[in-house]
Amino acid sequence: MRPLGEDDGAAFKALRLTAIADSPGAIWPTAEEEAARTPDEVRARIAQTASQAVFGAFHGVELVGIAGLRRETLAQVAHKASVWGVFVHPAWRKEGIARQLFMRIREYAVEMGVLQIHLSVNAENHRAKNLYESLGFQAFGLEPRCMRVGVTFYDEVHMCLRLD
Repeated sequence: MRPLGEDDGAAFKALRLTAIADSPGAIWPTAEEEAARTPDEVRARIAQTASQAVFGAFHGVELVGIAGLRRETLAQVAHKASVWGVFVHPAWRKEGIARQLFMRIREYAVEMGVLQIHLSVNAENHRAKNLYESLGFQAFGLEPRCMRVGVTFYDEVHMCLRLD
């Protein structure tokens, strides 16, 4: 479990494309949009900065799970950060990898001085919602028709975890 770096761009992009194929209702970009990202765009997305990091779970050298954390940069909302892009390769599910990623995200958020973490999850993704609730996240709203895949609309549940 470590922050991704420049050399992880190709593996990150490949896992994102797997995520879209596996769960198109959970990932905002389409496969075409994700595939069109240039290596420079991918490196910028995963670069660790003062306001963001993307963590990867590895089995040997294989990237099997990802989760990003992006902190707000404006002073009056800098106490918040958002989790994005959570995915564990189907072959590695039920191994506790997502929970480990979230524990690392939480630890990193505390190090950054973040007081609450937000995320959104497809309302139909009960497995993910159950995980988030078990980690202490609480739902605070529902965004109807947040995402459209083809002709199907998906609602998203907004959740928050207070760290203070």
